[in-house]
Amino acid sequence: MALDQYREEEEEEGMSFLDHLEQLRWHLLRSVAAVLIFTVAAFLAKSIVFGKVILGPSRVDFVTYRLLCQIADALSTPVLCIDTLPFTIQSRQMTGQFSMHLTSSMVVGLIAAFPYLFYEVWKFISPGLYSKERQAARGAVFFVSLLFFMGASFGYFILAPLSINFLSNYQLDPSILNEFDITSYVTTLSMLVLASAIMFQLPVVIYFLSMSGLVTAAMLKAYRRHAIVSILILAAVITPPDVISQVLIAMPILVLYEAGIQIAKRLERKKEKQELEDRLKYQDDE
Repeated sequence: MALDQYREEEEEEGMSFLDHLEQLRWHLLRSVAAVLIFTVAAFLAKSIVFGKVILGPSRVDFVTYRLLCQIADALSTPVLCIDTLPFTIQSRQMTGQFSMHLTSSMVVGLIAAFPYLFYEVWKFISPGLYSKERQAARGAVFFVSLLFFMGASFGYFILAPLSINFLSNYQLDPSILNEFDITSYVTTLSMLVLASAIMFQLPVVIYFLSMSGLVTAAMLKAYRRHAIVSILILAAVITPPDVISQVLIAMPILVLYEAGIQIAKRLERKKEKQELEDRLKYQDDE
């Protein structure tokens, strides 16, 4: 086994810079091909992808709004029910609908192909890691993809509908009608979904930083207040200008930050245990 590992290291060291570039080129080509396949599929399924998925949060029969109305009935709190969305979506440019059809198809293709994209990235990076690092990062593709889709689902089913409801009901004066351009609507929806998906990667980032020794649980605890302020500022930047959206995206990120502290603690205990075992083994050998 040690011989096989030595041979693998020799092969990696023997690869030239051009060989690495060639590998990177093929990883990129396969990644682009995967995104294009899903993009074309989404483009052809216009009635489903655009008619139901993209425009779903703009209609009162969306699953989130119906669920809120059911909760409102159960709690006898009518204010929770969202049964009207006082806005219309328009296309004010000649190429508006076609360009948004392309854009939304690309976003859907990117989200659908994400597990494969990260698999290609991981396949390119992992040979450069030590065997212990590769073993510690087992399941990275699964957990990163899981968190990505959890974040995208949170953005689509919770953050986007509540943001759209707030922004559509916000009026400076009753005489001003909310008539949103299709470009603005699709851009806002895509931003909310992708931002949530990326922000949900926080535990993975903390895991790798902790594994490399760049951060510790004590450090994360000490800078908790700074982290809270940073998360709130970041939430304000990536969400529409309303407090509800900012709080909604900040709350799960704070929970994930606390989860990251627990992950760092667990890694530190595991490292201490491994160091103790190595020390005892060294003493026994002597």
